[in-house]
Amino acid sequence: MSFTESVNQRDAETLLTLARETIQQGLRDGRALNLDLDEMPDGLNQRGASFVTLTLDGQLRGCIGHLEANQALVQDVVENAALAAFSDPRFAPLTAKEFETVEISLSILSAPEPLLFDSEADLLRKIRPGTDGLILEEGRQRGTFLPSVWESLPEPQDFLRRLKQKAGLSADYWSDSLQILRYTAQYIS
Repeated sequence: MSFTESVNQRDAETLLTLARETIQQGLRDGRALNLDLDEMPDGLNQRGASFVTLTLDGQLRGCIGHLEANQALVQDVVENAALAAFSDPRFAPLTAKEFETVEISLSILSAPEPLLFDSEADLLRKIRPGTDGLILEEGRQRGTFLPSVWESLPEPQDFLRRLKQKAGLSADYWSDSLQILRYTAQYIS
């Protein structure tokens, strides 16, 4: 199943606690948290896709995730928490000192759906600012922005231009073969 319904409050708290415990475990002994999926609530054992974002003093400190649901949601969150803390190539591994004040947030993604459009102007009209996360694909080039990126790029044209650049294309690139998928996210922090 691709996660389409929202995670209830109890399960959200469980996911956030497990993300924090995963990072603590990694700091203590460098090992991954050992999960017993049989002990997890049913909702967390459904296939789901997530991103784990770490921030320090309002600045990004790590963000790793999956766009497609390939494993149990709880496993996805635990795996991404460890990767965001210790393997995001943009940052050095998180330290114990940083862990004291790091903020952890989770994005639970809906299944991506193709967005149909016949021009860049048509695409810009169909994007839902503040709601849509987008995946841009052009041949081997690929990039995504979570819906939370709208906070820093509130204009659809700016959002799309920066997404093109993230995918390794020029900001004004356009092609009839360009593909856009959209998804939404439930935020947990």
